[in-house]
Amino acid sequence: MSASAAAVPQPRSKPRAFLRLVMIEHSVFALPFAYIAALTAMFRDDESIHWVTLLLVTVAMVGLRTFAMAANRIIDREIDARNPRTAGRELVTGAVSVRSAWTGALIAVVVFLGAAALLNPLCLALAPLAVIPMVVYPYGKRFTNYPHAILGIAQAMGPVGAWLAVTGSWSWDAVVLGLAVGVWIGGFDLIFACQDVQADRAHGVFSVPARFGVPAALWGARVCHVVTTGLLVWFGLATEAGLFYWIGMVIVAVAFVYEHRVVRPHDLSRLNRAFFSVNGFIGIALFACALLDLLVRGLTV
Repeated sequence: MSASAAAVPQPRSKPRAFLRLVMIEHSVFALPFAYIAALTAMFRDDESIHWVTLLLVTVAMVGLRTFAMAANRIIDREIDARNPRTAGRELVTGAVSVRSAWTGALIAVVVFLGAAALLNPLCLALAPLAVIPMVVYPYGKRFTNYPHAILGIAQAMGPVGAWLAVTGSWSWDAVVLGLAVGVWIGGFDLIFACQDVQADRAHGVFSVPARFGVPAALWGARVCHVVTTGLLVWFGLATEAGLFYWIGMVIVAVAFVYEHRVVRPHDLSRLNRAFFSVNGFIGIALFACALLDLLVRGLTV
């Protein structure tokens, strides 16, 4: 994403414009951790991968995330229009109409609910609760300096839901993994929000960087990622993870150190590298190592 989003060319087709609106490619942040939860639950259950369940988990995750992003963009369109970085977003430029965005959002939430219904009764019963923080989050920046925490709560539900999808029962191990994801994403949202400090202060948008400054926000992100590392270690110990999981944890720790070295309070020029590249890598790397670990320990395809 460039400093001036208005310079980004808009796709001509409406489906492509909607996919750009919801940044469908950023599903890479949450999906790997949902897969880790689902596959760990399958390993504990009968040591076999259930592909239909895994497909439904994928559909549910992408559907809910698509709804969340569309709702976020719709609710924030007036704020986006006043911020030079976001003034080129599709709802601001007219590449996507509000009606089309709501249509896409409603289709996405129906897909999510349908996938939840096909998984098990508990997933369907809890599915509406998962929708609530997705809508509350964009409003959060209007009444609290900590909207990042709301985003973290929303994202924490992914691994918990994936575990429930497989077992139909509650697991505190899944909660630990969910908390790790929520604190992780809340932390890098603190980093991402640093680039909007001036616009947020000018237009009364609340965030930690706008209220306390960029240095404080970056320190907060560091604390979040230390906590994330601790929670991932806890999950590994609780699930008796093997060597390859711990290799993944070393990779994650190194990536966190790199991320916080490239973003400085007075130099945000490499912020997008930290936000998109490094965090995308973290999810994929840990998933690959966790999957390899489960396969070595006896998970069958």
